[in-house]
Amino acid sequence: MIAIIDYGLGNIRNVQRAVKHLGYDAILTDKQSEIEAAELVILPGVGHFKDAMRAIEERGLDAILKAIHDKPIIGICLGMQLLFDWSAEGDVAGLKLIPGKIVPIDTPYPVPHLGWNNLVSNQQQLTHDVYFVHSYQAEMSQFVVAYAEYGAQIPAIVQHRHYIGIQFHPEKSGENGLAILNQALKGGFLNDQIMASN
Repeated sequence: MIAIIDYGLGNIRNVQRAVKHLGYDAILTDKQSEIEAAELVILPGVGHFKDAMRAIEERGLDAILKAIHDKPIIGICLGMQLLFDWSAEGDVAGLKLIPGKIVPIDTPYPVPHLGWNNLVSNQQQLTHDVYFVHSYQAEMSQFVVAYAEYGAQIPAIVQHRHYIGIQFHPEKSGENGLAILNQALKGGFLNDQIMASN
């Protein structure tokens, strides 16, 4: 069973549908017992970082997520950013599960970074168009598995130990997005080449 964290922000039902489409059982929950019993946890999110952290803390979910040491946690979109130490969006601490900061996107192109973009992994362009919508980004670091070029390098997939972040919306990115989400659900990207080519 996969637990999709429901803290009141984000289009979580689309994520649930995508996970079920891939053949997994998934529940929407903010209950500690269900989160602890799950094989894997997904932290989705859309909106403002500070609002999301407040909602998470009000439900006591921050302590629950920080106590998970034996199963993957996958953050999607804002959920990925929440895994980091701190965000400039509200000047607030995150969950501190992945080292690094969330900063405004610094690019000559329009912000928010909105629409379809290819991914780059190991300096190779991939034919994986995925859908982004965000104004803040993680900084580039050793935890970046793949990034998008948008007048700047924007981390698209990160992994630190069993914590995985996906900045784009895999549930809105067609077969490419579902394939990437499926790879995350199967254990991530550290030991496998990212996403087989279509």
